[in-house]
Amino acid sequence: MKAIETKLKGCFILEPNIIEDSRGYFFESYNENKLEEILGFKPIFVQDNQSNSSYGVIRGLHMQTGEYAQAKLVRVLEGDVIDVAVDVRAGSETYGQSIEVRLSADNKRQLFIPRGFLHGFSVISEKATFFYKCDNSYNKASEDGVNPLDEEIIIDWQIPAGKMIISEKDQYAQSFKMFKNK
Repeated sequence: MKAIETKLKGCFILEPNIIEDSRGYFFESYNENKLEEILGFKPIFVQDNQSNSSYGVIRGLHMQTGEYAQAKLVRVLEGDVIDVAVDVRAGSETYGQSIEVRLSADNKRQLFIPRGFLHGFSVISEKATFFYKCDNSYNKASEDGVNPLDEEIIIDWQIPAGKMIISEKDQYAQSFKMFKNK
C-alpha cells in the first residue's frame, strides 16, 4: 500500500497494490498493521457505513463533535466520487483548507480522514456506492456541518449547479463563518 499525505496533516490518500491476472484482480483493502505504520497510531474502527447515490448527489459537509468525533477510512465500491475533507481542527495551520480527491471503483484509492474534519462527497458517475469505516459510533446530538456550497470554503464538486442534488438538511446547513464563530 502506498500512502500519500495530503496538504492537510494526518489526512492520507491510500493506494493499494493491485495484483491482476486473467482471473481479475486482488488487493488488500484494509490492513490494521500497515495503517498503523502509516498513521503512527492504531485506529480502532467500530462502525461501517455504506450509501448508494445517483449522479449529482452531494452529501456533506458533515462531522461528529466532542466525545463522538470520528476518523474515517473512505472508499468507493462502485462508480466515481469527488471526496472532500475540510480541516476544522482548532489551532491547525491548515484550518479552513480543503482537499478534493477522486475516489473510484477503478482507482481503488481510499482516503483516511482524521477526527476534526468536515467530510463530504459528490457523485460524478451515473451512480456510486460509497463505503466507510468510523472509529467512533454515530451520535445524532453530536452532528455538525456546513453548507456544501459555502462561499468561504469554495469546493469544486464537479457537478453543474442545475444538476446538484442536495438534501434539505444540507441546503440549510450553517455557513462556515457561523461554524467557526461558535
